[in-house]
Amino acid sequence: MSTARETTNKATFRRIEGAINTGDVELISKTIDDLVAPDVRIHMPLPVDARGPQAFRQVWAMLLRGLPDLHLTIEDLLEEGDKVVMRASVTGTHLGQYMGLPSTGKSVMYDEIFIWRFAGGRIAEMWGVVDIFSQMQQLGVIPPREPDSARAEGQVKQETDARL
Repeated sequence: MSTARETTNKATFRRIEGAINTGDVELISKTIDDLVAPDVRIHMPLPVDARGPQAFRQVWAMLLRGLPDLHLTIEDLLEEGDKVVMRASVTGTHLGQYMGLPSTGKSVMYDEIFIWRFAGGRIAEMWGVVDIFSQMQQLGVIPPREPDSARAEGQVKQETDARL
């Protein structure tokens, strides 16, 4: 694959990142229309019923309702053939309805990794993993995990108690 094509595919992600970080749902929607193929295949569960580009639009609208100051930072962007891999960190403040939760005012930070396949200069397929577990912990839905040292101390105490 030529360097020009690789640069173009990576530049697509910079456009997506830039649109998302404006928080402007209309700009994000237009960017999706420009960059996502109408028959895009999505290989991951999404919290919406729509398919194709409409699924992307609905997910971003939901995210920005719940986390209106959402900020996406691309940490790594790798390309091989017709695929681009993006590792990103996301931050935001839970100020609206999000995944069934009323606003908590809590800040969240989570990671996500996506693989995108391009065809004809547009996103044709997507696979992804989003750290929803961390989101739910930070929002108080799932109790925080004990530090390793506390678990180790608890295990030693249980073993000692069992011997007595």
